[in-house]
This record gives sequence, structure tokens and C-alpha cells, in this order.
Amino acid sequence: MLEPFKLWASDKPEDANLSKPEEAPPKSLGIALGGGAARGWAHIGVLRALTNAGIHADYIGGTSIGAIVGGCYLAGQLDALEEFATSLSRRKMFSLMDLSIGGSGLISGNKLLELLEDHLGTINIEDLPKPFAAVCTELGTGHEIWLRKGSLIHALRCSSSLPGVFEPVAYGGRWLVDGALVNPIPVSVCRAFGARQVIAVNLSSDSFGRGSIVLHDLPPVPSDEEDADSVHENGNHLQIAKRLVRRKLFGKPKGLPGISGVMMDSYNIIQDRIARSRLAGDPPDTTIQLRLGHIGLFDFHRAKETIELGYEATQRTLPEIREMIASKATHPFY
Repeated sequence: MLEPFKLWASDKPEDANLSKPEEAPPKSLGIALGGGAARGWAHIGVLRALTNAGIHADYIGGTSIGAIVGGCYLAGQLDALEEFATSLSRRKMFSLMDLSIGGSGLISGNKLLELLEDHLGTINIEDLPKPFAAVCTELGTGHEIWLRKGSLIHALRCSSSLPGVFEPVAYGGRWLVDGALVNPIPVSVCRAFGARQVIAVNLSSDSFGRGSIVLHDLPPVPSDEEDADSVHENGNHLQIAKRLVRRKLFGKPKGLPGISGVMMDSYNIIQDRIARSRLAGDPPDTTIQLRLGHIGLFDFHRAKETIELGYEATQRTLPEIREMIASKATHPFY
């Protein structure tokens, strides 16, 4: 597997050397916050539970929504993020979707960027109290990019730019998109920082079974023959157009899924397969497994429920985390 590229704010050779074991504290702890769209609100509950238990990260690596929550946490804006998340409704979510006609994504993301700017302002990553990196993917090459210097807002936008949904973001002469395409749960980032112990937060532990192949001959399913002209019920042409767009994007109840559903489910499958491979090659010391399969990837309006699930899952894992920290703190090689 190719080593990831890193973009720095400086060209000094020493800036590229992340792994210096002699500088890492003996009990250094890294937290890898994975991607998962709306399910990522659970990271808020995870960090709340760890903080309440007196467990604090020395390093945080985040991918996609994990980068957003991790960055806001280190910037002291977790309360503001939770307040925003729990205020979302379906209607408010739709109002934030600034459709980009003719662009390289369905949504430009400018409205969401303005919200981040209101709370994070001009904060740079190097100004955060603990080391942080946001994982991105370079279009064209597939290189894994770690952003750990420069504008925090820009890094978060790059890391969460889901291909096809949000437009790619220009950074350092590259076009960057969502980091979950290459590193869904960035344990390797925490290791490279020098973390001796790593907690991984997996948002998709129950989305798919452990098996990958099922041999089964399915019977043919009758197709949904609903004619597009059937929307010409009552209403003006603008209302009809809106219904058609909504149906194309979000699908029909118990019918053919919409564009967004097809994209997100496909993306989720890819992320699951890559995460298994990456975690097998570089396993964390402890994993917080979140059972969020019933939370849709676009269910951002279900933040309160999702945050509570993250908190509860972390509470159940606390004995294992405490045992890990206690045992490794006294190990001669840690």
C-alpha cells in the first residue's frame, strides 16, 4: 500500500517526520474518528463520554465527519456543534443544500462552510491544543493526503467533500475529496503521530455482515412502472418540477432508490470493505463499535438519538479502555 502524501505549511524536511518514538510520551493516546456521514454525530457522544471519564486524547486523526467533530472538539466548539446538530430538521437540512447546477457535485457546500466560519473563524490546525490531522483523497491519483497545518475550516471541508454530493476542493494544486475513500478510520494517522495506544471509533460495525459473498438465486422482482407523467396531478409546473427533482434525488417510498440513496449506499459498501482491510493491517488497541445501521447516512436530523448512542456505546467500552490504558502504561515497551 502506498504511503500517504502529507501537505504541510512549510517545506522544512523535519516537518515531514511524523514518527519520532523518542518524543512520544509513554502513555500517549490517539483517537481515530471514522467517516459515516450523519452517523458521525455519534462522535460527539463518544468524546463526551471519554471526557467525562477523564480520558483525553493526545492526538486525533479524523476522516470526513470524524474530522469535523474532532476539529471542533479541539477548537473548543463541541457545544456549538452539538447545538447546531440537534437543531436540524428535514426542512432545515433541505434549506442548507445549495444545489450546484452544472458543477462537479450536487451541492456546492458554501452554506455549510459559512456556518463553520461563524464558529471556527481563522483558526489554523497548528493552533489547536493537540496534534490533529484530517484525511483527504486526491482525485486523479487516489493519494491519501493528511492535512495537519493550515486553515482548519479548509481542511475539514476537504476531508468531508463526498464525491458526487459536494464539489471537490482545491488545495495546494490538488483537487481533494472525502478521505473515507482511502482511510475510513485513520488509525495509521495516530500511529504516525507517535500514539502508543489508539482507540478507533467505527460508525458502521453493524451495517454489513462479516461475510462478503452470498450465493443465492433471487427470483425476479416486478419493476416499479410508475409513469413520470403521474406527477401531473394538481399544481403548477414549478411544483411538478420540484417533485420530480426530489424523487430523483431521494427516491420513492418502497420504490426505486434515488440518486442520493444509490450513491450513499455504494459509498458505504466501499468504505466498509476498505475499513476492514486497513484495520486488519494496522489494528487499533481498542475499538468502540457503534450499531448505527438503522440511522440513514442522510439522517442528519436524528442527531440527538445518534449522539446518545455514541455516548452509551462508549460507556459500555470504558472498562476495556481503562484496562488497556492501565496495562500499557506499565508495559516496558510502551
